[in-house]
Amino acid sequence: MPWFRYYWSDDLEEKLAEHGLTADDFEFAFEYYYREEQSHSSRRLVRFGFTEDGRRIVVVFEWDEVNITVIPVTAYEV
Repeated sequence: MPWFRYYWSDDLEEKLAEHGLTADDFEFAFEYYYREEQSHSSRRLVRFGFTEDGRRIVVVFEWDEVNITVIPVTAYEV
């Protein structure tokens, strides 16, 4: 299984909480996704996956390929 580093900020974790999600929800869906595509509106990458409790969510992110770091942008239920 690949290993990823995530860049989390308090602001982002608050933003996820507004959508009823946590950093753990984001990471689980990111790592066990079933589809990846580019957002039509923002041109960012998005992955579709599930939280551990079965909610289907979209995670929006950017890559820092040099440091193998995922930069989360947002996530929300589909």
